[in-house]
Amino acid sequence: MASSKVIDGTSIAKSIRTAVAQRIKSYQSQYPRFQPQLVIVQAGDRPDSSVYVRMKAKAAEEVGIQFRHVNLPESATVDEVVSLVRKLNDDREISGILVQLPLGPHVDSDGVRAVTEAISPEKDVDGFHAYNIGYLTSRASSPLFVPCTPAAVIRLIEHTGVPIAGAETVVLGRSDIVGNPVTALLRNRDATVTQCHSRTKKLEEIVKRADILVTAIGRAEFVQGSWIKPGAVVIDVGINSIPDASKKSGQRLVGDVNFSEAITNASYITPVPGGVGPMTVALLMENVMTSAIRLFEKAQHRTVKPLKLTILDKVPSDIEIAMLRSYGKYKAKIELSVLNRLAHRKDGKYIGKSTTTIGLAQALGAHLARPAFACVRQPSQGPTFGIKGGAAGAAALDARMFHEATQSDKALYSRLVPSSKGKRTFAPLMLKRLQKLGINKTKPNDLTPEEINRFARLDVDPETITWNRVLDTNDRFLRKVTLGRNTTEQGHEREAGFDIAVASECMAVLALTTDLVDMRERLGKMVVATSKRGEPITADDLGVGGALAVLMKDTVKPNLMQTLEGTPVFVHAGPFANIAHGNSSILADRVALKLAGTEPGRGGFGADMGMEKFCDIKCRMSGLKPDAVVIVATTRALKMHGGGPEVTPGKPLADTYTKENLVILKEGCKNLQRHIQNSRKFGLKVIVGINKFASDTPAELELVRQEALAAGADAAVVSNHWAEGGAGARALAEAVVAACEGESDFKFLYDLDLSIDEKINTICKEIYHAAGIDLSELARKQVDMYTRQGYGNLPICMAKTQYSFSHDPSLKNVPSGFTVPIRAVRLSAGAGFLYPILGDMQTMPGLGTRPGFWEVGLDPETGRVVGLF
Repeated sequence: MASSKVIDGTSIAKSIRTAVAQRIKSYQSQYPRFQPQLVIVQAGDRPDSSVYVRMKAKAAEEVGIQFRHVNLPESATVDEVVSLVRKLNDDREISGILVQLPLGPHVDSDGVRAVTEAISPEKDVDGFHAYNIGYLTSRASSPLFVPCTPAAVIRLIEHTGVPIAGAETVVLGRSDIVGNPVTALLRNRDATVTQCHSRTKKLEEIVKRADILVTAIGRAEFVQGSWIKPGAVVIDVGINSIPDASKKSGQRLVGDVNFSEAITNASYITPVPGGVGPMTVALLMENVMTSAIRLFEKAQHRTVKPLKLTILDKVPSDIEIAMLRSYGKYKAKIELSVLNRLAHRKDGKYIGKSTTTIGLAQALGAHLARPAFACVRQPSQGPTFGIKGGAAGAAALDARMFHEATQSDKALYSRLVPSSKGKRTFAPLMLKRLQKLGINKTKPNDLTPEEINRFARLDVDPETITWNRVLDTNDRFLRKVTLGRNTTEQGHEREAGFDIAVASECMAVLALTTDLVDMRERLGKMVVATSKRGEPITADDLGVGGALAVLMKDTVKPNLMQTLEGTPVFVHAGPFANIAHGNSSILADRVALKLAGTEPGRGGFGADMGMEKFCDIKCRMSGLKPDAVVIVATTRALKMHGGGPEVTPGKPLADTYTKENLVILKEGCKNLQRHIQNSRKFGLKVIVGINKFASDTPAELELVRQEALAAGADAAVVSNHWAEGGAGARALAEAVVAACEGESDFKFLYDLDLSIDEKINTICKEIYHAAGIDLSELARKQVDMYTRQGYGNLPICMAKTQYSFSHDPSLKNVPSGFTVPIRAVRLSAGAGFLYPILGDMQTMPGLGTRPGFWEVGLDPETGRVVGLF
């Protein structure tokens, strides 16, 4: 026997495994999180299948591939196996999936096909999915994976150095596992292939012509040595057991070829065992590594395919744009688990913005090919139907006050902790309240009369209630109402009021929460009133914290939508910027920053409001650092600040706003300059986006640009995105990208350790340019109470008019030296801030003489909504 003729599959397989291990280590040195993982699903515990699984597990360990064996009962149904496979498909940690065949005896060929087809082609490291087999047979394309045994056959032939192209090749066998794939691979390498099977006539004559012979028929030593053409290459895939008394098992393995005879004629031949078998396992490891690298690199490339935008001469209204796309296909909820999956990624650039958010995001994503997510707030129904939000109410609070006023301690306690089948138990939230009160007891019957009194009675001071009911419409007559007028309330009346929903603390909690657990804690910490003992009463004390969390459990997931150009947008949370903190959610920002290279977020109104709160509240709570701020300016707004005529909704604009007037415009640019200076106080790069109107003249636009640069803006760019989409904001996007180069110098305006008065005063002096503040008697009392209760270290959220730097909407442009009257100070302990109410600011907007709903209606023919702006 000439040993040089034997193709040592074991040795070649070892070199392949070594190369795989080295490449995995090399990749991990560059990307420490890179970890290939192979999962094998086995039904039952057939000994031969278990041997194969152990071989693959050993090889995986050797090369550095994480291995997982899922062993199902033999009785597992096709549906159960398919369901498991689909879950494995969705697991981003898994590189390759292999279902060890055969499955249980009840699974027929259709069932096997259903299982193999369930494996994602991207993870089909065995190469048997119809996608991969189909591409394997095509000369015009390549599969993602080649089946391991057929691939081993080709590698072994290539190892001999014998050319495949033009060779007379015979394949014995036509199985989908070996025969058919090998035939396709040989044909693709220009061999002249004859495929034989059990019904082939004159088989010996055909085999004798073969330069290359591949056997895969499962018949022990069927091919005789005399059939082999002198100098032929023989690849024996068969594995068969024959009796052998010399072996401990009484059997030995042989191939389909009589090895001892064939070796005298063949130039090269594979032994059994030690030929194709070890190669099959080695190439499975190579496939898993290839899959892992492919999936890892795919995850690294965050690309968005932009949609073609049709530019219309007449710019459509918002409602017309909304109707261009079906509701269902174009939005989705984002699971918060994505943050864990992407925790290793470096955050993208963080841009604080105003109304050009969408245009800028389109320009970055669709025109500069920068992965960019826009994050915006959800709109409020009230202002939409008025000129333009539900959340939590106070019904539980009033009901509790009523029950406390009309029942004895014993009766109240019996109803709060009723007996069920002779047993009384505290609800989980009640245990939390007992802990807060310092009552270390868990059995209701153990409480003393004094402890029962303290536990059962919140003892609310009606004058301190801060939790208003909310409504998502504008209604000025609900600003102050009298509750409890019905006779059923037994004369227990009190004055209260409604807020618009987007001003509610629940909305602020949603926007500032960092995960579901954090939201539950924040909702429970919301202070609704103070007791007559001077203690804060929370939503958890009232027993509603858990119920609120249940109502809001799905709201915590950001809504994913898209712009008209197909770039992604997170629309999540909707706090007002003049009443609340005015920014989209922290969760949406965090997800966007992991997915995108640049993330523009929107802060409501000017740099004195939405941006200041974005920096001092939102960024303080999220730990995120903005890289730049984009201030949006229009000639019309600047002309109004420069002394232009009053603008009234519904009335035509004066000529000042539609014709060139450089004098008034230059005066109004002082307002823009102050916004730029305010932004600089936070250490931010400042880009001014000049939102172009059709009536703006080149001279006006250039004047604004020059004034912005003179005031210290890093860039000032004219933007026409409202008419041209992302293309109209491309120059603005380029300016933003340039400004974001390097690290952020972001800083806060004030220190949290300052007193409440000092923090309010800092904002008023530094941002509004006021001389000082004047706290009303009520505000003074509230500030002192919050300080006593331990809330003095919270940030400040100013509720003020958006029409002026001051508290007075009539003070336009750049007023200074005024005193800011603080009417009241409210506590949002769950959201995590205090909000002073300045001047006449209301937390429930009113309706004008001609509200927007006059124009809203339905087209009777089509059912389409008309009249919304």
